[in-house]
Amino acid sequence: MISKKMIALVEGSGAIRAMFEEGNRLAALYGRENVFDFSLGNPNFPAPEAVKQAISDIINNEDPVTVHGYMSNAGYADVRESIAASLNSRFGTSFGLNNIIMSVGAAGGLNVVLKTLLNPGDEVIVFAPYFVEYGNYVGTFDGKLVVVPPDTSDFLPKPEALEAAISPRTKVIILNSPNNPTGVVYSAETIRRIAEVLEKGQQTHGTSIYIISDEPYRELAYDGVDVPYLTGFYENTIVCYSWSKSLSLPGERIGYIVIPDAAYEYQLLFDAACIATRMLGFVNAPSLMQRAAAKCLDAKTDIQSYDRNRKRLYGWLTDCGFECVFPQGAFYLWMKSPVPEPEFIEAAKRHNILLVPGGAFGCPGYVRLAYCVSPDTIEHSLPAFKKLAAEYPKIDHS
Repeated sequence: MISKKMIALVEGSGAIRAMFEEGNRLAALYGRENVFDFSLGNPNFPAPEAVKQAISDIINNEDPVTVHGYMSNAGYADVRESIAASLNSRFGTSFGLNNIIMSVGAAGGLNVVLKTLLNPGDEVIVFAPYFVEYGNYVGTFDGKLVVVPPDTSDFLPKPEALEAAISPRTKVIILNSPNNPTGVVYSAETIRRIAEVLEKGQQTHGTSIYIISDEPYRELAYDGVDVPYLTGFYENTIVCYSWSKSLSLPGERIGYIVIPDAAYEYQLLFDAACIATRMLGFVNAPSLMQRAAAKCLDAKTDIQSYDRNRKRLYGWLTDCGFECVFPQGAFYLWMKSPVPEPEFIEAAKRHNILLVPGGAFGCPGYVRLAYCVSPDTIEHSLPAFKKLAAEYPKIDHS
């Protein structure tokens, strides 16, 4: 018999991946071009040319023993120095190489930090809707996920709701902005108020509470919207970043953790995170991709294409009568389901449209669409969405 914990995870396996596999099944039946798969946040747009050039230069010009060999668990020193310098230039921080740990994507970074911080029973607060895997990550280390219910008026975290959720066992709050699944960006004022609540919570309970800022979508923000850098608002902030979305490299699993000097017990925290990287079996982040990422710190993804998809899909769906949150960042559209979401998901599948249920993100009554698909997929899906909307005469089609 396998682990009881894993049995529960298998039984509740991810809705996102389940819909992705359903997309493969439907594609085999009807052809890939006739299936409109909005399930997985897998960027359809290629990585910038700078990434290809960087990898080629490294393989052709650098010592292969160094490129493919072991290094410090924290990663190559020169890579970490380059990342720290880039952050300092962009955000006015004062990081050095010993504030940076290279990670296997933001997800790997989150697991390293949670392994470092959590004792059994420690509480991790998230705001619904939240990325579905947070619960699995926290449960792996025997923590308890505490979910703050959503404010569906704007899907911003409400500091008063956070204050009510804090207890003597609170160890971590995970913030994700730009947000998956809503596309909402948390303003500086929102972050400032959250920091005030956390400071009060630390004083009340005599504990340390850490923010983990999960930032795979930082570079994907539209219309000049500012994405605040959280270390300037709250000392006990740890950042987990990934190039998966910003450089269209999800399968390469490369990112980093930022642990500022100002964080409580910084040196112990940093050293423990390096050990957690080894204990979790990562040992170190992928060596080639560390070196490639360091050469592409100024490279940009094709955000204009995401923006066009965003505006086209949002405009069409709202014209069809669906109620959607207009995304400020990331590449997800959060849409209200006109009927209970399992029924709506099945109705969409009859039109070969694949959506992810909001219940997977702790917020039933909504669905998520990942619009990081090709423009052709967007255009070809529009008649199908119109037919789907026609099945719900009670929604406003004006």
